[in-house]
Amino acid sequence: MAGAHRAGPLKQQNKAHKGGKRRGAAGRVPVKVQSRRQRRELGRADRRHQALQLRRQRKEAVLAEKRNLGSRDGPPHLVVVVPLHGRAAAHDALRLLQSQDSAILRVDEGKAGGFALLCPQLKQRWRFVTAQTGDLHAALDLAKVADSLLFILDPAEGWDSAGEYCLSCLFAQGLPSYALAVPGGTDLPPKKRIDAKKKLSKIIEKRFPEAKLFSLNTEQESSLLLRHLATQKQRHLAFRDRRAHLLAYAAEFLPSPESDRVGTLKVSGFVRGQPLDVNSLVHIVGHGDFQMSQVDAPPDPLSLNPRVVKGRKKTQDMDVQEDCVNGTEEMEEDVKLLMKADASKQESLQSEVVPDPMEGEQTWPTEEELQEAEASQRADRVVKVPRGTSKYQAAWIVEDKEGSDEDGDVDDDMDDDMMEEAASQEGESSAEEEEHSEEECETMTVSECVRDDQYDEKVEEDEQMLEKFKQERMDEMFPDEVDTPRDVPARVRFQKYRGLKSFRTSPWDPKENLPRDYARIFQFQDFFRTRKHLFRQIEKEEAEGALVGWYVTLHISNVPVGVMESFREGKPLVLFALLPHEQKMSVLNFLVRRHPTSSEPVKAKEELIFHCGFRRFRASPLFSQHTSADKHKLERFLRPDAALVVTVYAPITFPPASVLLFKQRSNGMQDLIATGSLLAVDPDRIIIKRLVLSGHPFKIFTKTAVVRYMFFNREDVMWFKPVELRTKWGRRGHIKEPLGTHGHMKCHFDGQLKSQDTVLLNLYKRVFPKWTYDPYVPEPVPWARSESALPLQEVEME
Repeated sequence: MAGAHRAGPLKQQNKAHKGGKRRGAAGRVPVKVQSRRQRRELGRADRRHQALQLRRQRKEAVLAEKRNLGSRDGPPHLVVVVPLHGRAAAHDALRLLQSQDSAILRVDEGKAGGFALLCPQLKQRWRFVTAQTGDLHAALDLAKVADSLLFILDPAEGWDSAGEYCLSCLFAQGLPSYALAVPGGTDLPPKKRIDAKKKLSKIIEKRFPEAKLFSLNTEQESSLLLRHLATQKQRHLAFRDRRAHLLAYAAEFLPSPESDRVGTLKVSGFVRGQPLDVNSLVHIVGHGDFQMSQVDAPPDPLSLNPRVVKGRKKTQDMDVQEDCVNGTEEMEEDVKLLMKADASKQESLQSEVVPDPMEGEQTWPTEEELQEAEASQRADRVVKVPRGTSKYQAAWIVEDKEGSDEDGDVDDDMDDDMMEEAASQEGESSAEEEEHSEEECETMTVSECVRDDQYDEKVEEDEQMLEKFKQERMDEMFPDEVDTPRDVPARVRFQKYRGLKSFRTSPWDPKENLPRDYARIFQFQDFFRTRKHLFRQIEKEEAEGALVGWYVTLHISNVPVGVMESFREGKPLVLFALLPHEQKMSVLNFLVRRHPTSSEPVKAKEELIFHCGFRRFRASPLFSQHTSADKHKLERFLRPDAALVVTVYAPITFPPASVLLFKQRSNGMQDLIATGSLLAVDPDRIIIKRLVLSGHPFKIFTKTAVVRYMFFNREDVMWFKPVELRTKWGRRGHIKEPLGTHGHMKCHFDGQLKSQDTVLLNLYKRVFPKWTYDPYVPEPVPWARSESALPLQEVEME
């Protein structure tokens, strides 16, 4: 019988686990025992009561907001009527809303065609404003301050192409509470009316999945719609809830003694959002930033309990009361001065830093340097001068130094500029040839269609667009690849570029070689900390000034007369109070995504129109990748399949804020190309432009190869020798030595190359946006309404 197995001397001995033997000994800190009272732990019943209290508080806050909106103490319920179809009966809908038996009607005689409804029995008041058909800026400005949007639909089709375009912009900007009304459709039989409503419900399901359609044909249905508008939950827009804002109810312009083009604008309206401080700045949407001199409190024109003025006869049978556009009569009687601006506390209008060129550090020259300078000044020079020149004139003549490279700075976009110059020269030469041909030939009357001549005028635009499509396609197939110039040495053409061992991990100083425009902007030490501290002050501290719901008159200083002229034309006048630092210029980064309806290529540094929160401006942005690294690669085109970061110089705005990007056509129409939000205000964001030089293997050995066509002289090969090489098939290597004098070079790789492989060399350079900020944005040409399902870009105006 075999004996039992015994372990030998080489058996592995594992240590036993000692986790629970020495609890509380050295190397482990014992947990401090605290009572439930010190830890503030609640029992099960207390936690249930606390959750119930929080739920009750939130419910009471929502109810208080509903009761305050449109009540005696709050601002009137502002409803913006937006017709989404050319056949939408907006006038019939407004007429039904005005025919309320229990309401007092007040009509504004302005071109905007607004009116107010006062219901003393329900203790509610509404103000209805109609967005002008086809005016995109007016619709977006009114939606910024509206409490509710009332969309008027067509009973058969819902909305047309212009309505779809308007909805896309409104959804991207941020949609407040809304309601859908369908006037008309009474001429159909009852069965067909039900089928039409079902068909319309399917149409709107894509845009408004849980919306309810309200028929608007009788007074009873209009009462139901008003009740829905008054009781529905309000949707908040973050960029307006933290700022005081108002829609002008009346305005008056007082020219200054120095000039009739500039003066004081007196704007009256109801304060919304936050209390309004007279020392803060106000932004008039579409016109700029201004200071206030004082704030008055005139009588409320939409009071639910209007007082009787002595000397006037009270008419109880007359429901309709008319207001003048500027409201000067109401503004002049019983006006109380609320507050005046304090010069020591008032925000400054300074938006840029005035750079001092002598501000840099400079050491005092030594005695030896001073003696050398005097000796150089005393040294005589032999200069060729014209006859009769004095010694004083000859001392100012500067000799031309051959071969000076001081003014030989190579432009960043040399290849693009050369292409543009060539295209312009071809256009000029063709125009001259046409002029000569017109002089040589005689004129004859030929019966041709005028439309064909107008059609041929767009050939140049088509050629430019075709060239952009080709460039975008080439950038997709060969990203960042450029041809090495043969007339200029590569070490001179790419002298501002550098090589990196790793794009992700190699260091890059954000304060290195900053442009001169960076001396004009402001920068935060910690932007998000400043934003958090500022928003916390708004929520906790009670701000001084005109409270929400007050009817006030703002005296705005140094306003151009064009603001009043646009208000008289029927354009809405919208004001926003600025937070601290929001008038100062900095570098803004927006995270955007290409809109599905946009198909034309958009190149970097093209002029675009920005709608950022409550601002509108024009700028030429840079596009870069959205990554979590410290360096971000430049994109030459706005990609349709990825989210990109857009960088521009613009006034500081604290997020959250939505952004819409438009591109203006030659005929004045504006296309929506991208939507997104404000990412951060960060001048230290490093945007890197990459250039890729390509070469082809000429002779291939085991781990070495002879590469040609990357450079064309020996000096360039020696200059770029330290930069690492890579191939499209994943090999890595470096340059060993040049061969000959025509740019051939011997390269060593980590494996054998394939004959169809391509050798690449990456060069990098930091780029900055151009200072192209322009606060003036022209009014867009309205879209031509089309009932067909064509894309928006194909709908042209007659």
